[in-house]
Order: sequence, then C-alpha cells, then structure tokens
Amino acid sequence: MSNDLFMEAAIADAQLGAEEGGIPIGSVLVYNNEIIGRGHNRRVQKGSSILHGEMDALENAGRQPAQVYGECTLYTTLSPCSMCSGAILLYGIPKVIIGENSTFLGEEELLRSRGVDISVLEDARCVELMTTFIQNNPTLWFEDIGTTS
Repeated sequence: MSNDLFMEAAIADAQLGAEEGGIPIGSVLVYNNEIIGRGHNRRVQKGSSILHGEMDALENAGRQPAQVYGECTLYTTLSPCSMCSGAILLYGIPKVIIGENSTFLGEEELLRSRGVDISVLEDARCVELMTTFIQNNPTLWFEDIGTTS
C-alpha cells in the first residue's frame, strides 16, 4: 500500500468516528507495509478519558515487541496531542504522517526534537472534518484537548 492509501484508511476511521457521534480523528499503525492497528477517537462512544485516535490504533494493534514499534509508521488525521505524542515516544515509533495541523498543532516539535520523522500533508479533507466538528461542537472539542476554551 502507498502512503496515500494509509492516510485514506485513517480518514475512513475519522469519518466513522463522526458517524458514531464522536470526534473525527482517525489513525492507523503500519508495519512492513501493512496496517496492524487502526482506530479513531472514541472518547465519547466509550466514555473514555484517553481513547484518542492514535491511542485506539495502538490498542487495536495489540501488544507488540519493541522491534515492531521501532519499524512502524503512524498515520493520523490530526497533529498528535501531548498524550499521543508521549505514546509515540514511549514505544519508539520513528515516523508519523499527519493529515493536517492547521486546526490543532500538537507536539510536533517535541517529536522532532526526539528524532521522530514528521510529515504534514495538509489534507483538505482532514481540515474540513475538524473545522466542521469544532464549529459544531466547541465544548466537546475543548474537552478533548484538555482546555476550557
């Protein structure tokens, strides 16, 4: 599969999250050119405090040896927050492909400073998903990123 197809999978998960009444952020974890975990933000759906898209993809990949994480690429529709960036660093994921970072700029500089290869696509579909969601659900959005406004 190509980078485009992996981002397409992440976007499909983001759209699924929106359809379920949640926050439209999707992610896939890729190892040896195959998706080993995919997920979307399910904080609302599961009543979870931590189930962001990246965390859901990691959870759905199951327990992996450090060597596997060290050869993975994480695709995410939105710039990773502090929590998700911490998981990326903890597991030594060396590369992250981000759909967009204009609606929310996460911890990209932290990741870069620790040697993670970051690529930002500025995908218009990702921007539209988040822009629409934030406009329609500002309180829920602020809750998701841990702020009051």
